[in-house]
Amino acid sequence: MGKRRTAIWCLLPALIAFIGLVGVWVAGSFLVRPIRGSIGAPPQDLAARPVLMDSADGESIHGWLASGIAGQGVVLLLHGVRADRRAMIDRARFLHAAGYTVLLIDFQAAGESPGKAITFGFREADDVKASLRYIRWQFPGEHVGIIGTSMGGAATILAEPEMEADAVVLEQVYPTIEQATENRLAIHLGPMGPWLAPVLLMTLHSHLGIVPEQLCPIEHIGHLAMPKLLIAGGRDRDTTIAESYAMFRAASGYKQLWVVHGAGHVDLCRYAGADYQARVLSFFATWLHGNAGQLLTAVH
Repeated sequence: MGKRRTAIWCLLPALIAFIGLVGVWVAGSFLVRPIRGSIGAPPQDLAARPVLMDSADGESIHGWLASGIAGQGVVLLLHGVRADRRAMIDRARFLHAAGYTVLLIDFQAAGESPGKAITFGFREADDVKASLRYIRWQFPGEHVGIIGTSMGGAATILAEPEMEADAVVLEQVYPTIEQATENRLAIHLGPMGPWLAPVLLMTLHSHLGIVPEQLCPIEHIGHLAMPKLLIAGGRDRDTTIAESYAMFRAASGYKQLWVVHGAGHVDLCRYAGADYQARVLSFFATWLHGNAGQLLTAVH
């Protein structure tokens, strides 16, 4: 009886480790699984129409397009992780009311767009490129802006060097997938959470065929030549304010940083309301159809 009990105690750590690994695998599977479903018709006040674009793998990217005033510019709206184009409707409304053409898309594996997995910006970057090609084809000569929130911002950055736009707004973008994972595990599991990050990240290659080093927006943001407005939540725990400052320092060329005081990792358009609209409209007014050349000359 004693030997049997000893054997059980010897096997217990291995059993716990096995259960833990299975749990991490299941958690990784859940995080990357597609979030797809019917979106329905666009809001009547937006006057948008459904559109389809060809993605890099031959599938179709689904979206809504609301045409604005010719010459005013086009703005591409890119949602965050585990969301779809509906998360960008409020932004589309005020931009369209200002005369901009707006394009809202569902990233692959989100909303109505097919796809096998969420890749946290890596393959979503191909959707950014495809959307920009569609805009250039449909609206030749128009200046193009982008608003990317969280994963949408990461996908925008990771789309370089083929990311051709005239101005971008990047909201709450993680610097590296390691930091993003550690932050979120700390929020949900407390101080011990970050210790599990390396194990969880090890599943990236098995699930997605990529490694953490391929998800480092901070290493790419300096290559974006166009003007950038970075927006951060002052109390964001998913992408901390220190990480947003690091992203801002890594950015090159003309750049602004706006910290929304009191905001966590939330929809900053809804949180800041009129202030958000005013800042974004001012930024796009300058760089999409304003005195951008004079301002760049003054900066340099």
